[in-house]
Amino acid sequence: MRTVGVFLLELLARYGVDIIFGIPGVHTAELYRPLAGGPIRHVTPRHEQGAGFMADGYARACGKPGVCFVITGPGLTNSLTAMGQAYADSIPMLVISAVNRLGALGSGDGHLHELSDQRRMASAVSAFSHTITDPTELPQVVARAFAVFAAGRPRPVHIEIPTDLIAASAEGLAVPDHLPRIVAPVPPETELATAAGSLDHARAPLIVVGGGGRGAPALLRLAERLDAPVVMTINARGALPPFHKLAVSLSPSLPAVRSLVAESDVVLAVGTEMGPTDYDMYETGPMPRPQRLIRLDIDPEQAMRNFPPDLALIGDAVATLALLDDRLAGPRADKDGAARAARTMTAGLAELDAGTSRDIALLTIMRKTLPMAIFVGDSTRQVYAGNLGFAAAGPASWFNAATGFGALGYGLPAAIGAALAPPGRPVICLAGDGGLQFTLAELGTAVEAGAKIILVLLNNHGYGEIKSFMRAKQIEPVGVDLFTPDFQAIARAYGWHAELLDDTDGLTDALRAAVARPGPSLIEWRD
Repeated sequence: MRTVGVFLLELLARYGVDIIFGIPGVHTAELYRPLAGGPIRHVTPRHEQGAGFMADGYARACGKPGVCFVITGPGLTNSLTAMGQAYADSIPMLVISAVNRLGALGSGDGHLHELSDQRRMASAVSAFSHTITDPTELPQVVARAFAVFAAGRPRPVHIEIPTDLIAASAEGLAVPDHLPRIVAPVPPETELATAAGSLDHARAPLIVVGGGGRGAPALLRLAERLDAPVVMTINARGALPPFHKLAVSLSPSLPAVRSLVAESDVVLAVGTEMGPTDYDMYETGPMPRPQRLIRLDIDPEQAMRNFPPDLALIGDAVATLALLDDRLAGPRADKDGAARAARTMTAGLAELDAGTSRDIALLTIMRKTLPMAIFVGDSTRQVYAGNLGFAAAGPASWFNAATGFGALGYGLPAAIGAALAPPGRPVICLAGDGGLQFTLAELGTAVEAGAKIILVLLNNHGYGEIKSFMRAKQIEPVGVDLFTPDFQAIARAYGWHAELLDDTDGLTDALRAAVARPGPSLIEWRD
C-alpha cells in the first residue's frame, strides 16, 4: 500500500530534498519505509539535537532547507535547541515529527512519548507548526513550508503527523506535476526611487549587511557604484571578499565601526536585525542612531525593531538590491569610501586586545592555507575573536552559534551538515573542549556519513570564556574547570586521524595534510 509516509517522501523529493537527518523510532518507522533505495539520503546522528544542528549547517552552506525526521516527545524536545538557533539566525529548516494517534492527542493517559501540546512547544521556535489531521492536507502544508523558505523570513517549520496517519493509505493523492512559482516580494517603485535618490545624494553613504543579504550578487556592484564602505555582521562575513577596498570585516559593536556609522549621513541596512548580539556585544549601550536609516528586510515587523528606519524597504534582499543598483544615477568615486573603510579597519583592529589579535591572525592563516574552506564555529575563544574581526573568504564561509540563540555544542554537528552539502567544500570546525563534549558522540556520525571535516580543537580544560567573564566580574570561578578526556584517543577510536600540536607553528602543515587525506581529522592544541 502507498502510505502517507511514502507520499511525504515523494513530495520532499519533488521539492529537491536530497538528504534527511534523523533517528528512526517506532513512531516514525513508516517514514523510513521508502528511504531504502530511494533518491533521498538519510544520515543518522547520535542525538536529535545533532540532527537539527546538521540540518542548520547544511542549509547555511548551500542555501537549501535542512530537513529532519524526529520521533514524538523526546525526539522533538531534543531538537528544540537546534530549532531555536535556526530561528534566531533565520535559517530554513523543516522538522517533521510524529505525534500520538488521532483521538489520543494530549489525552494525559500516558501514551508512549506523550506531551500535553507538542505543537505548541514547537511553535515557539518555528515560522509555523501544523498538525496533519487528514492526508489531503499534506501537499498544501509542505507547499506553505517551502513558500516560507523561498519568499519569507526563512525560519524553521514544524509538521507533525499522527502515527496512525503516517501508515494510512495515500492512494489517490498525487505529487504536483508543477510546483508553484514563488516570486519573492520587492518594494514599490516609489520607495525604490526614494531610496535610490537618498543614496545618490548622500555625502558619506554606508551599507551595513546582515545574514539576509550576504549572498546578494548586486551588493558589491551597489557598494562600488556608491563608493560606500560595507560593514558585515557575523552572519554576513564574506559578503565582500577579504581586502576589498570597501570591506569592513568588523563587529558593529566596536567603537571604530560606531564612529563610521555616526559620520555617515545615509546608512542602508540590508537583512540585519540590528540586534544586541551584533550591535551591542559588550552591553555598553545601543549604537548611535544613523542620521538617515534605510532598512531593507523581508520581515516588516523586524524592520521596526531596534532602530526604526526613516524608510523601510520590505522585500527580498537579492531582488531589491538589484533593482536599487539599476536605479542609481551612476558610479561615484568621490565619497572617500575606500579611505573611510581603511581608517575604520585600522582603528577597529587596534582596539582589540593582544589575545584576540593573535586568534584572528591564526584564523587568517587557516583561510590562506585553505581558501575555499567553510569555517563552522561553536562558542569558543577563537570564534569570539573571529566574530570581532575575521575577514571570511566569501558568503557562507563563516558561521557559528556564538551569537543569537548561542547554543553550545553546535560546531561539530553543524560542520558535518555543511560538509555533506553541495558542492563539497573543505570544512574547518572550530571548537573548545567544553562545547565539544556537548555533542562529542557525533564524531561517529562524521565517519559513518563520510563527512570530511577538520576539527580544530582548543583545549583549555574547561569553559575558559565563562571563567574569564566570572573573574572580570570578581566572581570566584565555580563550575568552569572540567575533567577533559583524551580527545586524541577518542577520535582515533571513532576512526579519525588525530594529532596534538605543541603550539600553532605546525598548523599550516597539519591543515594541508588533513585536507589531502581521506576521512575527518582532529587537530588539537592545549592552552
